[in-house]
Amino acid sequence: MKKLLLALIAFTVVFSSCNNEAETVTKQEVNVDMSDFYVFTETSDFVNGRTSNEGKNCFSMAVLNRNLDENPGLYQKMYNIEKNTRKFIASKKPDGVGNGNGGGNNGGSDGGDGGGTDPVDDGLGVIDIPVYVHVIYSNSQENISDAQVNSQIAVLNDDFNATNGDANSVPSEFAGLVADSDINFTLAGVTRKASSRTEWGTRDEMKFASNGGVDVVNPEGALNIWVCNIGGGILGYAQFPGGSSSTDGVVIAPQYFGTTGYVSAPFDQGRTGTHEVGHYLNLRHIWGDGRCKQDDFVADTPSSDGPNYGCPAYPTVNCRSNDMTMNYMDYSNDACMYMFSEGQKERMRAIFASGGPRDGMLL
Repeated sequence: MKKLLLALIAFTVVFSSCNNEAETVTKQEVNVDMSDFYVFTETSDFVNGRTSNEGKNCFSMAVLNRNLDENPGLYQKMYNIEKNTRKFIASKKPDGVGNGNGGGNNGGSDGGDGGGTDPVDDGLGVIDIPVYVHVIYSNSQENISDAQVNSQIAVLNDDFNATNGDANSVPSEFAGLVADSDINFTLAGVTRKASSRTEWGTRDEMKFASNGGVDVVNPEGALNIWVCNIGGGILGYAQFPGGSSSTDGVVIAPQYFGTTGYVSAPFDQGRTGTHEVGHYLNLRHIWGDGRCKQDDFVADTPSSDGPNYGCPAYPTVNCRSNDMTMNYMDYSNDACMYMFSEGQKERMRAIFASGGPRDGMLL
């Protein structure tokens, strides 16, 4: 009996030791490198000799910089979101690819949020996002039609699910990286509000009824888009995950929203909406808003030293690699951008995981 008891004790010790070792291995497998993390970015209109008057003018990073200055706790909040994003992605990769810094080389496996080219089942299924559109107008043109609103929702669904018909134009170098993000958008409601104000700027004043704008609706469970004249040649801007719920969402000028009605070429294909919703879902500009050594935290998007404008020829070479100029997070014309990468897909979807900043949409 005594021998049996000793044997049981020995077995328990060994079993516990194995369990502890397994737990230690599991914890090691989801450790991530945060040494490359940054939030403040270069927001000068002049990047590598190219100026904003050549094309798109997204103000998301400038707004982020201002919010970081005004809210000292935002940096740590975004740091935690980034760390959890990397952990979630790394935990889905049995070989540990994607556990570190984004190298920014095509299909690279030297870290970053987006690993190789093979899609990984993250267990989240198809993600459905309700969308509330708030149209604030000072004239009849800005009071865009329901058809124009619906056209933008259609573009979001096509672009985020790689059904836009343009994927065939992706060069063979990047063709294997074109991602169906399995993210759908459904119009939940349209609010219209007349205003004597002709420009709204970028300080989120259109997001408050007290300022003559429209209050956010269910920010934990829905995407809010304010359509109003921003001014200053700005096409749109978005709030990254981690910001205040009272201002959460996307702002787009009416002439760059959707594909029909009051739209202005060459930004008349709804890709400003796709670009800004990408920011809302935690994507950085593809060039990292810096130079060659600044990354967008996605390993399968090439490094670049700045944005591309117009319809760039392929190949466009920067930082010793070919730019992914057709990516929605560059500044190319609407007709010349038509893909997210698999790494970007992983990054976007990670924020919906349990404990993520947008997990309320899956509850």
